[in-house]
Amino acid sequence: MGLVRSLCLFFTFLSYIAISVHGQATARPSPGSGTRVGFYSTTCPTAETIVRNAVAAGFNSNPRIAPGILRMHFHDCFVLGCDGSILISGAGTEQTARTNLNLRGFDVIDNAKTQLEAACPGVVSCADILALAARDSVVLTRGISWQVPTGRRDGRVSVASNANNLPGANDTVAQQQDKFSAVQLNTRELVVLVGGHTIGQAGCGALSNRLNSTAGPADPTVDPTFLAQLQTQCPQTAATSVRVDLDTGSGTTFDTSYYNNLSRGRGVLQSDHVLWTNPATRTIVQQLMSPRSTFNAEFARAMVKMSNIGVLTGTNGEIRRVCSAIN
Repeated sequence: MGLVRSLCLFFTFLSYIAISVHGQATARPSPGSGTRVGFYSTTCPTAETIVRNAVAAGFNSNPRIAPGILRMHFHDCFVLGCDGSILISGAGTEQTARTNLNLRGFDVIDNAKTQLEAACPGVVSCADILALAARDSVVLTRGISWQVPTGRRDGRVSVASNANNLPGANDTVAQQQDKFSAVQLNTRELVVLVGGHTIGQAGCGALSNRLNSTAGPADPTVDPTFLAQLQTQCPQTAATSVRVDLDTGSGTTFDTSYYNNLSRGRGVLQSDHVLWTNPATRTIVQQLMSPRSTFNAEFARAMVKMSNIGVLTGTNGEIRRVCSAIN
């Protein structure tokens, strides 16, 4: 019996780290997380299709929805865990925190929820919809697909001040490491997940400390030609609503060019730029930008791990009837 049990545990372990030969990551959450792939296979078998179609409809209307939803999932998971708290609207909620004011894609999540409530009332959580939508957003921008473990339940707390410690545009590597470590993500996972900026944008206001129009860059490692380009895109008189791609030249395609830009001194945000100038992260960037990069598979695994931060399962939390308000 001891040998049989050992073999069972061994093969169970292998199933958690498997990657399919068709390019779809099948990384699984750690045992005991309470989520699993196919959670809705009997209770709402069309759940993933409904979410996928809702995201595709939003994307076809506005492709910038994709990075918005991916960013929203990050911001949800880094605050109280992946419990859909970012989706709750109203005074004093996470949505009103300064770092969340430019998030987009809430209407896509609401649309998916409306359809799911019609098909399977009270079954699919908003937290799961967001996790699935983040995956679908990556796929729509030509990135990898992966199996999303589901079974999360929705949180009942959303407070703006809880978002104060989200990773910021001017964070040093050490500050980023501290924030990722606080949710059990290591330095390599940090660099991999920040690679999601390959499809993101930033407002010019987030770059103001880097755009010295007469003295040049405060940091001499910034490419001077690129600095001039940013200054043109974000003149001092520009409204903060002006936005620039975080991955210059490839802002709508999920690829590794973001890392190549970092190596050329073309990181748009200070927090991106320092990933190249800091020896602790430069080696990782070099590996991820190489022709034999494992970025896609690593991103999928890291997303599965991140999506299980602090999840509510079982009888904890609730299944919201609408994503914008607690029941």
